[in-house]
Amino acid sequence: METSYSPWILDPAVRHLNHGSFGATPRAVLDAQSALRERMERNLMQFFVRDWEPRFDAARAALGAFLGASGDDLAAIPNATAGVNTALRALRLAPGDELLVTDHEYNACANALQAVADAAGARVVVVAVPYPLRDASEVVEAIMARVTDRTRLALVDHVTSQTALVLPVERIVRELRARGVEVLVDGAHAPGMVPLDLDALGAAFYTGNLHKWVCAPKGAAFLHVRRDLQPRVHPLAISHGANSTRVDRSRFRLEFDWTGTDDPTPFLVVPDALRVMGAMLPGGWDELRARNRALALYGRDVLCHSLGVSPPAPDAMIGSMATVPLPASLVRAPSTREPEMDPLQWELLRAHRVEVPIIPWPDMEHRLVRVSAQRYNRRDEYDALAAALGAMV
Repeated sequence: METSYSPWILDPAVRHLNHGSFGATPRAVLDAQSALRERMERNLMQFFVRDWEPRFDAARAALGAFLGASGDDLAAIPNATAGVNTALRALRLAPGDELLVTDHEYNACANALQAVADAAGARVVVVAVPYPLRDASEVVEAIMARVTDRTRLALVDHVTSQTALVLPVERIVRELRARGVEVLVDGAHAPGMVPLDLDALGAAFYTGNLHKWVCAPKGAAFLHVRRDLQPRVHPLAISHGANSTRVDRSRFRLEFDWTGTDDPTPFLVVPDALRVMGAMLPGGWDELRARNRALALYGRDVLCHSLGVSPPAPDAMIGSMATVPLPASLVRAPSTREPEMDPLQWELLRAHRVEVPIIPWPDMEHRLVRVSAQRYNRRDEYDALAAALGAMV
C-alpha cells in the first residue's frame, strides 16, 4: 500500500485515519522549520535579540488574517490545553459561582476547569448533551437549560474530540453573552477544519491547535483574548514582560511574546503551513476543507453501512472527523498489559495496518470509532476499515 500524496512523510505501510489526534506536518513545512532552526543555531544573538521579534510579529499577523482576528490579540502557546489553563487562571471566582461544561469536553480541559473551581470554592456544572442527536439546537437548549444567575463562564468545544461534533458556537456564544455569561471556546480541532472569524464570534477566549488541521509543527497553538479582557490575562510563566517599560506594544504582547528561551520555530513557520496547505488544491483552503469534510462523511457512511447503525449526528455537524458507535460485540475488555490503547485499536493496527482511535464514550461500557480525513487520505482506506469491522461483527 502506498500513500496517495507524496509531500507527506507518513509511513506508507499504515492507513493513517487518525489525523485528529496529533496531526501530520508536510515535508515542505518541516524543511522550513529545519532551515529556521539552523539559522537560529548559526547566530543565536542575531536570531533572538535582533531577528526574532519582527519574525514573530509577521507570523502572528499571518495567523490573525487566517482566523479573522487582529494579530495583536493572539498569544502563541504550545497547545490548546495550555490555552484553556491560561484563560481559566484569569477568572475572578467566588465561592458558589458556577462554571458550565458539556459532558463531551476533552478530559484534560475538564480537569483544568475542575481544578480552578476547587481552588475558588466554585462548582462545575456538567451539561448532558444528547448523542446521538438530531439537530444542533439540542446542544444549545441543553446548555441554556443549566444557566443560572451564578453561572460565570462556559467552557465549550468548537469541535468535540471524543464525538467529533462541530458545535454551533456562534449561537452558543451569542445566547450566553445575552445572559451575562462569558465563553471560553476550546477550538483545539477547529483551525483549518472550519472557517473562523474570531472577531465576529466575540467569545471571551478562544484557543486552538495549529498542529492538527493547519498541519504546523507540534508546539504551535494560539490563545485569542477579547481586547477588553486582556488586562487581566497573564501567561502561565511570568517573565520579563511583567515589568517591562516599553510603550510600543500592549502589556498583553509584552508578557506573552517572551516567557523564556525555548524553540520558537513551530510558531514562526505557521505562515509556511498556511501557504503549503492552502496550495494543496486549486481552490485553496475552501476546497481543502470541503474535500476533507466530504471524505469524513464518506468514511462515516461506509462504517454505518458495514456495522448496521444509523449516523449519530446530522451532516451539518460534521467537519473533517466523524464518529460511529460500535456494536456491543466489538467492545473489548481493557488490556492490563497494554492499557494505553483499546484492544480493538491494537487489533486493527496489527491485523489490518489501520491506525484509528477506539474511544470509550460516554463510559467504559461503550465504544466509538473516530475517523479523520486529511489531504493524504483516500476512500479505499475507509473501505478497508469498514470491511475489517464488518467482518468482526
